[in-house]
Amino acid sequence: MAQAAPAPGGMSRPGRTPEIEARESEGRTRPPDVFDARAHRIAHIAVPVVLGLLYGYWVAADARQGGGITGGNLLLGWISALVFAGVCVALLTLAPRMPRELHALLWTAFVGVAFGFLYIQTGHSVWRTVLMSLVVAACTFAAFFYRYYTREDAAGHRVH
Repeated sequence: MAQAAPAPGGMSRPGRTPEIEARESEGRTRPPDVFDARAHRIAHIAVPVVLGLLYGYWVAADARQGGGITGGNLLLGWISALVFAGVCVALLTLAPRMPRELHALLWTAFVGVAFGFLYIQTGHSVWRTVLMSLVVAACTFAAFFYRYYTREDAAGHRVH
């Protein structure tokens, strides 16, 4: 059995470009992007719309509290879905341009308000809703700030 030994520089792999090798030699690599720019543009709108529809359905289901479906209940669900999707698209567009602290704070406010509105529909008191929303918002801020802090350099430039 005669097999070739690997070259001193390592085995060559198909699809390797000088740009990829330069990035790897610098120590930073990005995961492969399997979707094209068109798919990303569509997902930038489709994902918030789907999440908004789920959120609107959830709000409407919580608001009716096991009772019958009414026109007001449907209107609440559709308006909630529209507002959720609109704010989500705005945040996905504007928040990445902000410094990491403000970026995390914007998403924290969005998650806290969305959770609070959903929670108040279940019939709990305002104080309990505020407390639960603050806890959820604090956890969200900690997670998002850590995420953005570890993916930016000291000047605020994104490190991919």
